[in-house]
Amino acid sequence: MRERGAGTVELIIATPLLMLLLFAIVQFAVWSHATHIAQAAAAQGLAATRTEGGTTSAGNAAAAEVLAQLGDGPLEGAVVDVTRDADGAAVRISGTAAPVVPFLNLPVHAEASGPVERWTVG
Repeated sequence: MRERGAGTVELIIATPLLMLLLFAIVQFAVWSHATHIAQAAAAQGLAATRTEGGTTSAGNAAAAEVLAQLGDGPLEGAVVDVTRDADGAAVRISGTAAPVVPFLNLPVHAEASGPVERWTVG
């Protein structure tokens, strides 16, 4: 007789914990997707920046185009930073993953770098 209502109490305790676990799994999936979007945008920006005659503005525009096409939703507040010098180029993208769990703002960072293309006479 003393265990009467024990199932209800267990359900009241277990349900919020199960929901929190489910939301955490979904949050990780959103963060992972946002990271892949940032990596794709960084790679596209690097491809436009490091070509012969490429510029930082071309890389910035290419990365911004990918972010506009793919990043609307899972990636918020994306900032693109493109650098190029005589030897190499780099594209850095940072932002945050869209929150599923309230007050949990996971940062997203991606970077792509490589040498600048150069014609040489052999």
